[in-house]
Amino acid sequence: MSYDLAVWEGEPPADDKSARRSFSDLYDRYLDGDDKEPPSERITAYVAGFLDRWCDVTEDEDETSPWLVGPLIGGASGPLVCFELAWGRAEEASAYAATVAESMGLVCFEVQQDRLRP
Repeated sequence: MSYDLAVWEGEPPADDKSARRSFSDLYDRYLDGDDKEPPSERITAYVAGFLDRWCDVTEDEDETSPWLVGPLIGGASGPLVCFELAWGRAEEASAYAATVAESMGLVCFEVQQDRLRP
């Protein structure tokens, strides 16, 4: 079981419904297909912040990484990154994800629950 988050650049949506529409539009444009764009500088910096705290799952010999899929930057394209967290590590890692997103002026969205991550 995973806990999925999406983080993107842009104006903060007014509510969860608007966030879902924004996420769907961004996903369709940037991640649904074979022609992915390189991640933006802010998304690259956001992902790098995580890799400073937890190693990428592709390099995790001690199984301490909260990520389920790697490389982590592989879930990024343009202004959007999506990533899956291991359920048992989701509370700590998602709180960190939301805090870092907010500090960088990014939107953090819980995909399965269709809601903005406070």
